[in-house]
Amino acid sequence: MSEHRARRSGKKKLWAGLGLVAVVAALAMLIGGGLKDNLVYFLTPTELEARGASVHGEAVRLGGQVKPGSVHWNADQHDLRFVVTDGKSQIPVHSTGSPPSMFQEGIGVVVEGKFDSKGTFQSDNLMVKHSNEYHPPAKGESPRETFKTLMPGNGNSGSKD
Repeated sequence: MSEHRARRSGKKKLWAGLGLVAVVAALAMLIGGGLKDNLVYFLTPTELEARGASVHGEAVRLGGQVKPGSVHWNADQHDLRFVVTDGKSQIPVHSTGSPPSMFQEGIGVVVEGKFDSKGTFQSDNLMVKHSNEYHPPAKGESPRETFKTLMPGNGNSGSKD
């Protein structure tokens, strides 16, 4: 009788182990499959060019600096065109909608969208890089003056418009 119980107990452990493996495998597939569909890569212009046609139409993130002299903004049509560079390569970007208030030439940006077959990055979302350090306005200084110090090239020169 005890031999029968031991055999039955062993089968239960085997089935429990197989069930556990199946559950872990199912969770891994759900997590892995869900992540694969939702991953958006962050590429520099050089990396994007190197991938070539393999990324055409694929959702990606492109990061770099806005090339000075490349910004063309049509406020009536909410049409923004500029070039993102990493110092080696340049990618033209087309974005619709209003740019963030801190957007300007020379600032770091991350754009989300798709690289088309004509070599233009079609942006769905435009984000500017900025300092994560908070400095409240100095005594007697307005928030607008503090905002100016966050813009590239302005530093803490104290220049006013």
